[in-house]
Amino acid sequence: AQQDETGAYLIDRDPTYFGPILNYLRHGKLIINKELAEEGVLEEAEFYNIASLVRLVKERIRDNENRTSQGPVKHVYRVLQCQEEELTQMVSTMSDGWKFEQLISIGSSYNYGNEDQAEFLCVVSRELNNSTNGIVKEPSEKAKILQERGSRM
Repeated sequence: AQQDETGAYLIDRDPTYFGPILNYLRHGKLIINKELAEEGVLEEAEFYNIASLVRLVKERIRDNENRTSQGPVKHVYRVLQCQEEELTQMVSTMSDGWKFEQLISIGSSYNYGNEDQAEFLCVVSRELNNSTNGIVKEPSEKAKILQERGSRM
């Protein structure tokens, strides 16, 4: 490699793909902008011979290929009706894969004395993985334990 007058090495590589390499060396995380080709980052990681980064980028490329080969992602939506006091418990006990989407207040449908319980519709969604055998992934062990705890409260 060439050196300049200060003794710095001159490396003639594409600086576009060097950003993720530099950040990985700084803080150990792989961050690649969406518009940047992962194959380009892989090429640089291999050039600089950073084995751990080469593994990470290859994993990410493989994950992306698996995701695109499954076809378009489908979403399942659920609408749950609950009272104000049940909201926190319901959101905190949502199982793996369910994502909170929207909360719609539908006022209060009844009165007990002067207590006015607000009612809500809670919209949640989940990605439906198009696995070849059509099996929807079961919640993880941790989620199952949390669900059991939530139902005992």
